[in-house]
Amino acid sequence: MAGRRVLITGVAGPIGAALAARLARDPGVERVIGVDTRPLEAGLAERIDLIAADLRAPDLGDRVAGSGADVVVHNDVLQLPETGRPSSALHDLNVIGTLQLLTACAALGDLAAFVVRGSAAIYGAEASAPAFWAEDDARRFPMRTRFQRDVGELEDLVAGFARRNPRVTCTVLRMQPIVGLGADTPVGRWLNTPVAAPTVLGFDPRVQLLDSGDAVGALRAATLRPVTGAVNVGSTDVVVLSRVLRAAHRRALPVAGPVWNTVVGTARRVARQPPLPPEVERWLRHGRAVDITRMRTELGFEPARTSIEAAKGAAA
Repeated sequence: MAGRRVLITGVAGPIGAALAARLARDPGVERVIGVDTRPLEAGLAERIDLIAADLRAPDLGDRVAGSGADVVVHNDVLQLPETGRPSSALHDLNVIGTLQLLTACAALGDLAAFVVRGSAAIYGAEASAPAFWAEDDARRFPMRTRFQRDVGELEDLVAGFARRNPRVTCTVLRMQPIVGLGADTPVGRWLNTPVAAPTVLGFDPRVQLLDSGDAVGALRAATLRPVTGAVNVGSTDVVVLSRVLRAAHRRALPVAGPVWNTVVGTARRVARQPPLPPEVERWLRHGRAVDITRMRTELGFEPARTSIEAAKGAAA
């Protein structure tokens, strides 16, 4: 019996590359195809096939259809600007790029599964949030940031595709903040602030992290055993923010909420550090914990690292 043929978007990024390398070694995977405009590392380039294309390219459909993929992993969802991908382009890349990809996937006659590296940011970070967000809790509060709205639109597009293509199992992994070596993420930037990490004065919220290796593991699990709908993905422990800082050997620098944007923004510009998106300030105020029951029982995935271990690893 032939193995899976997996197409991964954003394959040149750290998580996409790690996933591709893992799947290329998996005996149940026949072929791995990557989509990215960036070059691959030499070792990976020898093991997978690359479609050098932007998700918004007009010929994407023909090139994806010719891949013969039966599983598509949409990993190229951006929260932060990258080289060649400025802030002004993120909405188009996330939403228009996803729409183009789904249109291309409709022409894949053997497509069995569509997996998205989504984000628990769809829930936001709210003072009156439930102790643990369940998958049915999305949109209980207004969408307050650009990335949160992008994730919401992306999920709506995937839901529409799933209704039109009932033969395809569509999985959206709502991942908690990813931290770890190689992954440039908002919380990772905050955690690795030199000397002291800014916090919001008077707040020590409950948080839940996800190690970058576990993010790759969850994507692999969904690729090999997809489930229908949204699945929360996070570490097994929920801890207060001050414990995360202690685990990462970082001091806290409390900043009053009304001047947070001015003080932190100015400090990072002076230090020539990339800015923090607005999601970080809200997360530092209110935190977020998600119910991971579906991840464990249906996806069959168990994280290898706790939030504390992920924080230690990110600061190593």
